Amino acid sequence: MQEIILASTSERRFKLLEDIGITYKAVAPEAEEHVFDDPVKTVSLNALRKAEDVFSRYPNRLVLSADTIVYLDGKIIGKPHDREDAFNMLSLIQGRWHSVYTGVTLILPTNKVYENYCKTDVYMMALSKGEIEYYINTGEPMGKAGAYALQGIGGTFVSEIRGNYSNVIGLPTSMVRQMLKDIGFFTSFFN
Repeated sequence: MQEIILASTSERRFKLLEDIGITYKAVAPEAEEHVFDDPVKTVSLNALRKAEDVFSRYPNRLVLSADTIVYLDGKIIGKPHDREDAFNMLSLIQGRWHSVYTGVTLILPTNKVYENYCKTDVYMMALSKGEIEYYINTGEPMGKAGAYALQGIGGTFVSEIRGNYSNVIGLPTSMVRQMLKDIGFFTSFFN
């Protein structure tokens, strides 16, 4: 089984790939992320840029990348820059539905590109100012799109999910598995 080059530094993505038995080498992408009005365009182009950057350093290898954002009221919500930003994000999404988008790109050793995206709708319960401040004090919101971690304390604030659970964490593993299966990469592993 060939090792995948994962264009990411996300511990959450590492864990998700390990959970489905995929061997990888993580490489930090150096591509600048961009935000567009369209969430699908944002995650798709950012995932592609990350994959292309890492593929340029690891040609003839299979590269996997992803980009995740939260989308609410026509606005893209990325990762908080500081505590105040995290507070504002959580104040905005609490007590409401929001959408989580992840774009995924595979670049094959032949330079062929496969892309897909996943959307999951999430309902976060209403939170008091004190609950938000307590949560921010845990440090968990930092580095997470939308300022929460579904797989951690933040998951206790989520009362309903419509769609792919692992997408909200940062990588829709069933979609990635299907993409890999479609290219014949893990045929013996998944059959």
